Formats: sequence, structure tokens, C-alpha cells
Amino acid sequence: MEKPIFIAGPCVIESMELLDVVAARIAEINRRLGTDIIFKASFDKANRTSITSFRGPGITKGLQMLGDIKAKYGLQLLTDIHESHQAKPVSEVVDVLQIPAFLCRQTDLLVAAARTGKSVNIKKAQFLSGNDMRFPVQKVLDTIANEHITCADGKAPLDNVWLTERGNSFGYNNLVVDFRNIPDMKEITPRVIMDCTHSVQRPGGGNGCTSGDRRFVPAMAMAAKAFGANGFFFEVHPDPDNAKSDGPNMLLLDDLEPLIEKLLS
Repeated sequence: MEKPIFIAGPCVIESMELLDVVAARIAEINRRLGTDIIFKASFDKANRTSITSFRGPGITKGLQMLGDIKAKYGLQLLTDIHESHQAKPVSEVVDVLQIPAFLCRQTDLLVAAARTGKSVNIKKAQFLSGNDMRFPVQKVLDTIANEHITCADGKAPLDNVWLTERGNSFGYNNLVVDFRNIPDMKEITPRVIMDCTHSVQRPGGGNGCTSGDRRFVPAMAMAAKAFGANGFFFEVHPDPDNAKSDGPNMLLLDDLEPLIEKLLS
């Protein structure tokens, strides 16, 4: 059976203390379950609802903090990029570059990510179907082919491009997940990930911030597994009700290991 990918971590870098708490737990889970969970945290949340919302420490300090986590715990890293000039410096620290859903059609951003040779995780926009994601993937593959890019770890180009389902807009302040997008996207690229926490968001539904409902996260994960997802993305926090970003839809850190065990069974 194909080994699933797991991605987990806080939505945004709030502090070094938070990164340490979450990374230490993820490292423990990896040891106990034989997994290789990729640690995720954003150095900048550039698309927050309000200009007053917390964004993170920025690229310079954020990459230093992520690098310290990698050195201390030996975890693979994933983080978002929002502008093409960020791709190169970020690729020098992390293993996977993530393209945010709102930006998944930004050609320059996709090309810059492809040029690093690192794995690229493209999140499906809330306004696109699974089939529509063939075009962002093709931009990455064409860049790799036309510019003779060597993929990290000797991966084949198609194995280097991942797609992530995270729901579709359904009226105002709501998302729904059409799980048929998962098999549709697996016809485009072999690695399709379910973003189990962003999929339960209520975008902009919290009076200047995004709300959500974390009680549905385990069901999202299990339904995605039934539809063939071979990767699972969880934003986790030891105290999600007091998180600085995405708290209502984040999974409690203590609930991560039992859910991964269930997905592995």
C-alpha cells in the first residue's frame, strides 16, 4: 500500500516557543508511528481578512526559525510563498514550497517555484474544479522540462508536483468539499492531499477574520481517504482557541496522533 504523506504544524509562526512545542510532538509521533510528518508553518500570512490581523515574523526571521526547527528535530519543512522572489531563499531552507489557493494560477509564482527543483504543493483555488488544476501543474512541468531543472532527491517531475483539495466557495462565508475532485486530480498528478482543516473554514465569517468548525476535521480526513487521497494536511495548535490565525478550524495538537493512527489503519 502506498505510504501517505502527512503535513502538520501551526498556521503561522507565532513564536519560537510554539514551534518547539509542536515540532517536538510531531517528532515523537514520527518515532512512535514510523511516519515522516512534514512540519508546516507560515512566515507570513499575506492574505488575512483584515489589515490588522497577525501576519507572522516575515521571511528573514521566519526562515531562520524554521531552519532552527529543522536542525533541532530533523523534520522536513513546508511553507507558503506569495511572491516569486521568495522562492529561491525559501527553497534553501524548506523541502516543499506551497502555493496558496488564491494564487494557484499565478504563472510567475509557479515558474519560480519550479525553478528551485523542490517539491511544489499547489492548493486548489476555492473557485476552481479538480480538473482545472491540470493547467497550474502544466506550468510547473513545462518549466522543469524547458529549463532542464533537476528535481530534488532525483524525483521524476510529475512526482514533484502535488495538488491539495481545500473546498470550494459556496455562497458567502462558506466552503463545501466535493470529494470527486480528489480522483479527478489524481488523474493529473499521483500525489493528492486533503487539507482537512482549511476545508472547514468559514472564510471571512468572523467579523474581520475567518471562522470555522474544527469538529468536522476527522470526518473530512476519513472521507478524503475513502476517495483516494494519499496525503493529509492538518494545521494544529496546543491551544487553538487562542491561536493568532485560523484558530476555529485548527486541530488540537493532542488530537493529531490518534487521527493519524486511524488514517494509517
